[in-house]
Amino acid sequence: MQLDWLHFGTLVACAHVLGIFAACHAILYTRTSQGAIAWAVSLIAMPHLTLVPYLFLGRSRFKGYVDARRVEYEAIQDLRLDLVNNIHQKSDLIDNDPVNQLGIQTITALSLLARMSLSTGNHVRTLVNGEATFSAIFDAINAARYYVLIQFFIIRADIVGDMLRDILIAKAAQGVRVHLLYDSVGSIDLPVAYLSALRAGSVEVHAFTTNRRFIHRFQLNFRNHRKIVVVDGECAFIGGHNIGIEYLGGKPSLSPWRDTHIEVRGPVVKQIEFVFVEDWFWATQRLPYTTSSIRPCDGNMHCQVIASGPADRQETCLLFFVASIHAARERIWITSPYLIPDEAVFSALRLAVMRGVDVRVLIPSRRDHIVVFEASRLYAHDMVHAGIQIFRYRPGFLHQKVILIDSVAAAVGSANLDNRSFRLNFEIMLLIVNSTFALEVSAMLEVDFALSDPVQANEYQQTPAWRRMAMHVARLFSPIL
Repeated sequence: MQLDWLHFGTLVACAHVLGIFAACHAILYTRTSQGAIAWAVSLIAMPHLTLVPYLFLGRSRFKGYVDARRVEYEAIQDLRLDLVNNIHQKSDLIDNDPVNQLGIQTITALSLLARMSLSTGNHVRTLVNGEATFSAIFDAINAARYYVLIQFFIIRADIVGDMLRDILIAKAAQGVRVHLLYDSVGSIDLPVAYLSALRAGSVEVHAFTTNRRFIHRFQLNFRNHRKIVVVDGECAFIGGHNIGIEYLGGKPSLSPWRDTHIEVRGPVVKQIEFVFVEDWFWATQRLPYTTSSIRPCDGNMHCQVIASGPADRQETCLLFFVASIHAARERIWITSPYLIPDEAVFSALRLAVMRGVDVRVLIPSRRDHIVVFEASRLYAHDMVHAGIQIFRYRPGFLHQKVILIDSVAAAVGSANLDNRSFRLNFEIMLLIVNSTFALEVSAMLEVDFALSDPVQANEYQQTPAWRRMAMHVARLFSPIL
């Protein structure tokens, strides 16, 4: 019995020693001071409970990816230089009314932040919900002549996934080069048979994974959350949809699913394509097949690609949200399935309210992740008391990621209003500076707001005590949500 207690005491002592070492690691490498403090205190005080979660979720700097870019990306530097060395000067844009209204300084800052230039002569159309999105994507793939590049966070082997598989195999049989990239964690339940069928049909398939180095072997962070489809370098799709039946309302608990995608044509397609090329090169150390030619587009929209991730020197996604909020003079409307704002974003929204800006945030009334949902409830309460209007979408689960700035610009993509998108995921947003497109997005969101309920200021007080405690405990996990 005495020996058992000795062994137990030794294990406890070892856990505390490891906890101290892990706490030192968290202090050195966690990106935010709040996250560093949260991890360090919990690792020292409760190492037996937090060491394993820290192994999977603790790192917030994807250094392996940064090193790989320096060493391996020489093969694609010429392609990047073609896309980023043409940042427009103020004189090029000053006569454009929507750009001028958004602010030349804002455009210049976003171009430098994204390391890509503002692109002119594009056309973008909104695809509201799954039916329109999948129909447009499948039609574009069926019309492909040279190549198809596809990237999703989640691909499911269900009815929608089977449709995608069959279309890709059919195009590959016609001689079209098809490249499919999926996230190894987001699509963790994708059957081997599904992938084998694609490879047997001459589709090049790879997983985006972050464990090429042992230090990332157990890491669940650094997910590639982007959704990108590019066809022949002429047409691209990005937005909130993944490949699964739930995006068509096939999951009753969340149905009807509300999401938004966009179809893009014009020169900016090649910039979206380059984001895929970077990710594909990381996964395979090879370049996908592409062509340099692009069919002219008669569009008149200015577009700015914002590709972000944990390897960026700047916190690109966070700064994009902050810049968008600061640029608003009349209104800033944001839709997101998750409401876990960074303090910088919360402060920017509060300042916008003080400037007299119409600040609205639309979130779901149904939950798909209980911890995130409870934390979002508490953030919603705090934001309402700061004068920010929070609405909950009533009909079903809201998954769209949209930002509307005044009546001159809107952004659509994959980034949520949470720390995971700001710092831990690879994301892509497209900012469209065009008054006609902004008004179209405005009309779309007005329909959504009409189907939503405002969060009331007294809601928190009316919440049972146990629920309030759950909300506060959930918010403790904000740095990793």
